[in-house]
Amino acid sequence: MNNQDNQTLEKKFRGSIIAVSIIIPIAVAVLFTVKLKDFGISIEPLSFLPPIYASINAATALLLIMGVMAIKNGNRKVHERLMTLAIACSVIFLVMYVAYHMSADSTKYGDINADGLLDDTELSNVGSMRNVYFFILISHIILSVAIIPMVLFTYVRALAERFDKHKKLAKITFPLWLYVAVTGVVVYLMISPYYAN
Repeated sequence: MNNQDNQTLEKKFRGSIIAVSIIIPIAVAVLFTVKLKDFGISIEPLSFLPPIYASINAATALLLIMGVMAIKNGNRKVHERLMTLAIACSVIFLVMYVAYHMSADSTKYGDINADGLLDDTELSNVGSMRNVYFFILISHIILSVAIIPMVLFTYVRALAERFDKHKKLAKITFPLWLYVAVTGVVVYLMISPYYAN
């Protein structure tokens, strides 16, 4: 592939990447408000999904780290496979996340769980951790939206063999994507005590 073909490949995908980067967050936001029970579809909450998709976030973080290590060791093929797998994990996570929220009511941080009332110490801990939780959650959500085009443009630049531009963007994409993956696990660990049983 010559340089002209490489530039054409990147331009060819530009519109699709921008469209996907807009459509995915809007679709997730809309689907997040849709509950299957509102349409007469009787389904038990898919409560087995949150630990699975949190584990997928953890796997994504590991794949990203291993992918960076692979390319630093000069193993481009392994790097390519690991990063492709990280993208696949992110897509699987998204499908499971939406499916769970379409079948279950949202859980609020600090809700009374199946154990009953919280004592004064537990209430104090909830209050002090709530700001930390919301900071992590909000930064996770904002960056998970911002990372979509960054990941896709980084990936397409590698496919187009525009490795100088790929590397330059990857230096920004990697830490943000890693943050999104890790904070996805942290958010799950912080909210999981309040899931209804």
